[in-house]
Amino acid sequence: MSGGVDSSMSAHLLQKRGYEVIGVHMKLHEMGDEGAYENAKKVADYFGIELHKVDFQEEFMQNVYGDFVQTYEQGRTPNPCVICNRTIKFGKLVDFADSLGIPYVATGHYVKCDGKFFYEGVDKSKDQSYFLAQVKKSVLPRVLFPLQDYVKDQVRELAREFEGLEIIASQKESSEICFVDDTYMEVLQKHMDTDLPGVVIDEQGREVGEHKGYMHYTIGKRRGFTVHGAHEPHYVTHIDAKNNRITVGKKDALKTDEVVVQACNWFGDIPQNCEVKVRYRTPKVPCSIQRYAEGVKVTLHESAYGVAKGQIAAFYDGEKLLGGGIIA
Repeated sequence: MSGGVDSSMSAHLLQKRGYEVIGVHMKLHEMGDEGAYENAKKVADYFGIELHKVDFQEEFMQNVYGDFVQTYEQGRTPNPCVICNRTIKFGKLVDFADSLGIPYVATGHYVKCDGKFFYEGVDKSKDQSYFLAQVKKSVLPRVLFPLQDYVKDQVRELAREFEGLEIIASQKESSEICFVDDTYMEVLQKHMDTDLPGVVIDEQGREVGEHKGYMHYTIGKRRGFTVHGAHEPHYVTHIDAKNNRITVGKKDALKTDEVVVQACNWFGDIPQNCEVKVRYRTPKVPCSIQRYAEGVKVTLHESAYGVAKGQIAAFYDGEKLLGGGIIA
């Protein structure tokens, strides 16, 4: 129970269905956590729920935050929510449930689960199945998602029915990355010098401009660097962290028809043909999969743009999430 509307109403819905609910508030970091526990406690007291506060800061900082910083330092683009779901929300939280002898774990994700696979939730604008692509298969039989058939507006309306919980219903959406207040650069600047001017080259390796430090850029970015004599927009197509150099090209240079995916996590058999999402907010693309020693080679049947190393490739059969891995 984070103190937000989704987890709060999830707890209430589980009670309505006859479950005995034990609440858990996870302390993950010091950033932006003001009042969260107090809100969770208020909701727990309102519904008569026993609430535990657990400190997972050490595990979070090592597995999620540390990976975030290290991945950017390597010139790749991390997805901390995927790592958090695997190691914390469906990792350490499950371990805590075990310590209390509790068989099920429920969260406020907008997603479905039948015990074998995850599926997209009813609210497609809030669907979070992509972020569950690396959750361990063994956890799925124990997972409950009370909001799977709800849309966000319905959840807010439900919360407004309870006098005294109106503040929960009217809370603003949480930030996409919970430990980033404004931009990811503010996080990186706490740990390293990010302002390292360097060279911009084109697809042929010719020096064409300057940039202010490779960590300022992700694949597909089109601002913040100079390209001498350019009359058309140029986009970052490659990041060379070792040499502090970025490669740029016109939009067509972002087009990709093949992706290598490693550290794959599958909930069933590896498919030969399916669909893949290479970023959260991009549509699924039909693809073919070929296994190799370190993962899979994915041939896209429709070109994708701005594919970034470090991001998650999530594989689907319709609404069913088949698994996912890290783009290499």
